[in-house]
Amino acid sequence: MGVALEKVPFLEHGYWINASDFSIGATSEYLLGLYSIQEAASQIPVTRFTELYGKMVLDACAAPGGKTTQLADLMHNTGTIVALDIDEQRLTALSNHLERCHTKNAIVHRLDARQVSQLKTHFDRIILDLPCSGNFATDKEWFRRRTIQDVERNAALQRDILKEAVKTLSNHGEIIYATCSLEPEEDELNVDWATRNLNLSVEEVDCHGQEGLTEVFGRQLNRKIANCRRIWPGLTQGFFVCRLKRSEFS
Repeated sequence: MGVALEKVPFLEHGYWINASDFSIGATSEYLLGLYSIQEAASQIPVTRFTELYGKMVLDACAAPGGKTTQLADLMHNTGTIVALDIDEQRLTALSNHLERCHTKNAIVHRLDARQVSQLKTHFDRIILDLPCSGNFATDKEWFRRRTIQDVERNAALQRDILKEAVKTLSNHGEIIYATCSLEPEEDELNVDWATRNLNLSVEEVDCHGQEGLTEVFGRQLNRKIANCRRIWPGLTQGFFVCRLKRSEFS
């Protein structure tokens, strides 16, 4: 069809589109769910679980659904995905995305992730791709629009969601904590807080990126935070990825 593709070196199934004479979101193949459009770095988090087949999975901040359909594909439509979002319009986009990709193992709830324990369900795998401050690589106005108060407010929200999600984590379960932010307050400092307050351990995660920071603003953090991956803008947008487990079952 004349589309110029380039394999993304750090993704098993990802390709960059270098040139196309038409919108790749308007093809029959796209509408049939044969492929999806998703930023390269954002495809990394759900691939970092050790195993997904047949698992009970929570996608706590799911809309518009790119990671949810990616999960379903990796799970071969087995097990169950519980996908949450608080915004009704975004849930419509999520549901449409799931239908387009023939996802059969997902349940969609309109629910604030800070209330997920209301579902009275335990999950083997939890993906927390959290609301965040974003980064300058995708927002030219970032330094003008953002303040340290924005970052601190988002970091607090992320801790609230993580604290609630842990209540639903099975004993041998895994959490992937991810943001598209580069701010330590939303990344390494929150993970350090989780190791001290939520009895979580930071596991190794093998993916594109550099080690997480273990010293931030002159403060020494849990040395295992080096196991996290900080993806600096360049080949892709900025991102942060971390895998967490309960300490007593690590």
